[in-house]
Amino acid sequence: MQVSDVRILLAVVAAKSLAAASRQLDLAPMQVTRRVAALEEELGVRLLHRTTRSVSLTAEGEAFLPYATSMLEAEESAKGELGRSPNQVTGHLKVSAPTVFGQAVIVPLLGHLLLAHPELRIELDLSDRQLDIVARGFDLAIRIATLRDSELVARRMAANPRVLCAAPRYLALNGCPRNVLELERHDCIQLSAVSRWPLIINGELTRRRLQGRVTTSSVEAARSAALQGLGIAMLTYWDVRQQLLDGTLVEIRLDDAQMEPLDIWAVMPTRRFVPARVKVFIEALEHALSGPGYSGD
Repeated sequence: MQVSDVRILLAVVAAKSLAAASRQLDLAPMQVTRRVAALEEELGVRLLHRTTRSVSLTAEGEAFLPYATSMLEAEESAKGELGRSPNQVTGHLKVSAPTVFGQAVIVPLLGHLLLAHPELRIELDLSDRQLDIVARGFDLAIRIATLRDSELVARRMAANPRVLCAAPRYLALNGCPRNVLELERHDCIQLSAVSRWPLIINGELTRRRLQGRVTTSSVEAARSAALQGLGIAMLTYWDVRQQLLDGTLVEIRLDDAQMEPLDIWAVMPTRRFVPARVKVFIEALEHALSGPGYSGD
């Protein structure tokens, strides 16, 4: 089995199109089709459903995907270990991260990483949706969540507590809530993915549906609405860290409740054959999260 054929298969899966993969790989579409067909013939199974517009994995393709990913990781690891410089960081690093966190924390790291490692290329996908990092060929994803059971490998990077916050002018006009009952009387900016706010009251987690005139699917839009004085937002610390520091947003603490804690996680497909490019990225991110200022720990 040729690793080059496996690489082509993963490119097709990530692009969801033979034509798109051929453009990314700079190969003729017919060549991509033939190499995937050769891999299927060697394995004795059909790996892809093909239509004129898109492709998708068969059940056999889904089963083969983790092995395909491990093969490429093993090749990368071997090259790193046996190459001229074992510490050299090369290749294409694909990272997925939440939009606001990525802009505030990860983007400022890129210049240093690229300067320190001239042969490194970085592709950063910023999205508030949780993507299938295996199917889309990502090296890792940064997630801010309470992680569910998963076959992925997760490494905790730092705490990232939820924060209630509002603009000073909103609080000057409407007062600052001191407890949950008072909070329920305020305009609360809603994230559509979190219809009920998670509060810890008397040591128990409860979820309250609060009222407000602004609802959005975007963390960035919720922060902007709070900055405009449109209500109280529930966001995570690293989403509003700079605004809390410069005073454009003010943290609200309740006497009878705390927000459910969250953590920042680096999620990877496997712990085996972790490429050097992933290791240096994680080290840089850990350093940034442990820098000056409250980290939430």
